[in-house]
Amino acid sequence: MLEGKEPQNGIRDYDLFYFDEDTSYEAEDAVIRRAKKLFKGIDAEIEVRNEARVHMWYEEHFGVPAIPFTSSTDAIDHFAAKTCCFAVTRDAHGQIATYAPHGFADLFARKIVPNPVLAPREVYEAKIKRWLSQWPSLSADPWPESKASTNITEG
Repeated sequence: MLEGKEPQNGIRDYDLFYFDEDTSYEAEDAVIRRAKKLFKGIDAEIEVRNEARVHMWYEEHFGVPAIPFTSSTDAIDHFAAKTCCFAVTRDAHGQIATYAPHGFADLFARKIVPNPVLAPREVYEAKIKRWLSQWPSLSADPWPESKASTNITEG
């Protein structure tokens, strides 16, 4: 137990994502309903998303457009924090496999690092504010200043 808290403490939801070229609402809804039955005994929200559909709602939800992702790993590469860019799955042989394009060092060091490739600064900052309030032993790197904003302030 970290910080003397149960492992599920502060977890709002668990993300279950997949990639299916059928981007219809009906197809994703069918997966969501199946997951709801499968995880009915878990006392947390299980958020299921088809990463092939994210570009269809991302701008309305986060205020910036997203290009269509080409795979689940492509979607992971665009998460708001590099520390969160990881996934656990089963490979074609049923073995557990992980994907972590930035490695696990920051995760195990309890350090949150921004990933400014898609999510706006406000999304990252809202996440770290909540996470730091739940787990005070975390540290968080600030959002990087862009060259454009640096030039404006310099000149």
